[in-house]
Amino acid sequence: MGAREFDETDAKVRPSRSTRPRSKDRPLHADAIKALVTTVDRGRTTCITDDGVVLTAMKSRELGPKSVVVGDIVGIVGDVSGTIGTLCRIVTVTERRNSLSRTVDDVAKVERTIVSNIDQLVIVVAAENPEPRRGLIDRFLVSAFHEGIKPIILITKVDLASPPSFLDEYRTLGVEVLTTKKGADISQIRSALHAHTSVLVGHSGVGKSTLINALVPHADRVIGDVNAITGRGRHTSSSAIALPLSPQLKLSDGWIIDTPGIRAFGLAHIDPNRIIAAFSDLREVVAQCMPNCSHAEASCALTQWAAPNGEVISERQARIESLRSLLDIKLD
Repeated sequence: MGAREFDETDAKVRPSRSTRPRSKDRPLHADAIKALVTTVDRGRTTCITDDGVVLTAMKSRELGPKSVVVGDIVGIVGDVSGTIGTLCRIVTVTERRNSLSRTVDDVAKVERTIVSNIDQLVIVVAAENPEPRRGLIDRFLVSAFHEGIKPIILITKVDLASPPSFLDEYRTLGVEVLTTKKGADISQIRSALHAHTSVLVGHSGVGKSTLINALVPHADRVIGDVNAITGRGRHTSSSAIALPLSPQLKLSDGWIIDTPGIRAFGLAHIDPNRIIAAFSDLREVVAQCMPNCSHAEASCALTQWAAPNGEVISERQARIESLRSLLDIKLD
């Protein structure tokens, strides 16, 4: 028997599963309401509206897994009643005016955004246990200056020890420095935070939790109990959370964002020239360097500034060493 011949009439065509034509146009979500993201944890995002309604939401798939962080202003659709057990959907993210980011992979320069839309960066350090590290403080300051965020250094545990003298140097650079201790009056701190969105950063053990408890005794009103279905209220030390300074949940009274203890804060995602520019006291010195100066050689203007006439000035030397460490410069 010869091979059977086929023509086009033998071909089977699978019918389309949908009669609706595909479109690349995305819905505008004109009916979405605006809300502030207060925490992002395990696929669920807690938000609060201008009216003080706390919502639990999930992100729309097209936004991507890392598209929403604490401090974002988002557009939400769905059930926005705030009733326990309900779940709405984040469909838009308003353009951020700034953000706090760190490099998590210095080689690949992978940048991870921690929070967004910040007015003030409160760098919390302890007078001792753990002792403050100049390098970490400078990294936070560089990030703040790079993003146009006002930095504040808050020294805790001053009843246990006197703050290291190098912290006074930051006052001369125009950075506000505050102090506190256990049981102290925190009215000055509260005044500095009022009507601003401020983020607290620092090592574990510096007293951030104690400060948060004093500033926001009503935190449970926002965190609430953990809901088994939505995850509402779940908060661990591994995620940031925004808390209102006002017991009435008035957004205009200011927000404080608590972050987990940070051991490392990479800056590889920031251009080296921007890092140098953040050291306002060293900018004029660096301007005297030869073109293409690596800032590592003996002829560098920084080296000459730290040791005029061959006599090393320890305060200047420490400042330069901090800058070079941020630039990842290795001296021979």
